[in-house]
Amino acid sequence: QRKPEAGSDPELAPVVTQYDMHGVESLGLLKMDFLGLRNLDVISDAVALIKKTRGIDLNIDRVELDDPATFALLQRGEGVGVFQLESTNMRALMRSLAPTEFEDIAALVALYRPGPMAANMHNDYADRKNGRKPIEYEHGDAAEVLGDTYGLMIYQESMMRIAQKFAGYSLAEADNLRKACGKKNKDLIAKERVKFVQGCDDTGYGSDLGTKWFDIIEPFADYAFNKSHAYGYGLVSYQTAYLKANYPAEYLAALLTSVQTTLDKAAVYLAECRVMGIQVHVPDVNASSSDFTPVIDTEPDGSETRSILFGLSAVRNVGKGLVEFIVAERDENGPFEDFYDFCQRVNTQVLNKKTIEALIKAGAFDSMGHSRQGLLVTFEQIIDHTVARRREYDMGVMSLFEDTSADEGPAFNERVTIPVEDFDKKLRLTFEKEMLGLYVSDHPLFGVEAALAKKTDGNLADLAEIEDGSQRNFGGIITGLQRKWTKKGDLMAVFTLEDLNSSVEVMVFPRTMEQVNHLLVDDAMVVLRGRVDKRDDTPKLIAVDLETFEPVIDTDPPLRLHLRASRLNDEMLDRLKELFSDFPGSSEVHLMLDDVIIALPDRFSVSTTTGLVGELRALLGIEAVMV
Repeated sequence: QRKPEAGSDPELAPVVTQYDMHGVESLGLLKMDFLGLRNLDVISDAVALIKKTRGIDLNIDRVELDDPATFALLQRGEGVGVFQLESTNMRALMRSLAPTEFEDIAALVALYRPGPMAANMHNDYADRKNGRKPIEYEHGDAAEVLGDTYGLMIYQESMMRIAQKFAGYSLAEADNLRKACGKKNKDLIAKERVKFVQGCDDTGYGSDLGTKWFDIIEPFADYAFNKSHAYGYGLVSYQTAYLKANYPAEYLAALLTSVQTTLDKAAVYLAECRVMGIQVHVPDVNASSSDFTPVIDTEPDGSETRSILFGLSAVRNVGKGLVEFIVAERDENGPFEDFYDFCQRVNTQVLNKKTIEALIKAGAFDSMGHSRQGLLVTFEQIIDHTVARRREYDMGVMSLFEDTSADEGPAFNERVTIPVEDFDKKLRLTFEKEMLGLYVSDHPLFGVEAALAKKTDGNLADLAEIEDGSQRNFGGIITGLQRKWTKKGDLMAVFTLEDLNSSVEVMVFPRTMEQVNHLLVDDAMVVLRGRVDKRDDTPKLIAVDLETFEPVIDTDPPLRLHLRASRLNDEMLDRLKELFSDFPGSSEVHLMLDDVIIALPDRFSVSTTTGLVGELRALLGIEAVMV
């Protein structure tokens, strides 16, 4: 590199120019790889929401790395929405490992990779950390290298240090071994095996030990993390877990905003909100912003009630520009009194009929007391009348019967009566899902989850963890049904199967179609046996068989309480027992603790037709109590 000239910046000159092998000056290029993570935006958005809702200036890069609430969340395996720790198998590993320090999080990120998993290191690490297995070393001298990872070689640096310690490798030779593993070059690794074993023999450790070490090293050819990579990822994992544990409403609101156009992920995070007792409300023109908004209410006893408002811009046919008009008018002149007031005040660009229809179907005017059906019947007439009168007012055309006060603007007294009748639950939810992409205020599967679970092998969110080609039973609702004809003229179908956690595309080929065609109806509740197809980036199901699911409704249906096991402390148990004894009856009580369903003894049976359900929803959250 050229020496800096007099008067030049000594730090810039070496970067700008270099010499080739003949001493000729040439331009040097710096290659940099940038990893873009949606999670970083989620973190910054969550921090901004915390500032807005609580007035707290949280410096996420300065939070303590030993926060008890964060580690309690990770020990419970509540990894949904946590960077790198979301998958079903990873959450199971978290519960097994029970992390207690930041190093465990970095290890989790590194362990759940093909290399360490091929040697069963992920399970061995968890077992050794928690005393279920003894800490063992291939040789006593390895303790100084692998002591901090319980005798296991889980990082690339560990492999390099073992090569130096036992095979006599130089640092450069150890790095070549790392590169061979990183490139997954089997031939090069085979040559390294010979060199490594011979090196162990030359250093006096023996070829047998060299062979044992390399048998552990070789699976690294299937990919392993370097330590700095694992710690960098681990820090992002910790930060997302910290936000979820300490500011769940703000974090989940930011998370939902980040995936509002990715319905599969949005459904997963919406389900997580319900599990955590955070109710997600339909959008509201009087309260929602463009994105998902957390709402924190402090009760008289000091406790918090957390909820999230659906973002207005997430509604179909409603763009961010129109939302800005709505929010600006609301902020300047206060909430809208009713639908008429809304139409009179907002910018006329908002009064696009497709936009207003979408907002009505999504429930954005519910808080004004109007029924969705009533508004859908009358909104076009109201808009036409309002727009015409506003245009006349702007042109200076006044009616003899209008208030001519210049300060108050036009008065519209010829109001159309909005009917009070509303849609039934099924149609209301159909429209809601059409506009929001999700069931938000309710779900057809609420109340039948336990019965459906008895006929299935898990939920659709677990699909990514299931081996390609496996057959499993899944239950849910049919949506987006399309019947098609093959080139041979045979009938087939494609639809989306949706449960409370996720959704998946299902293909029904002609042979199966002959058997199940009559059962395929939009919004039908079904149990599907399907073969997992992972040839594309997004897993699909190939239907093998299908049957309609019709839950048996008893005269006295059971009461189902959805709770995190972590919430069931002594105080909560005492309060539940007190309520059960105050409202005796013939309905069984089923406690759904995480993934476990417990049917309480008959002496705890209750009456669900009295005030018990209201008491329980006040205690546990409305989404946690199902009859």
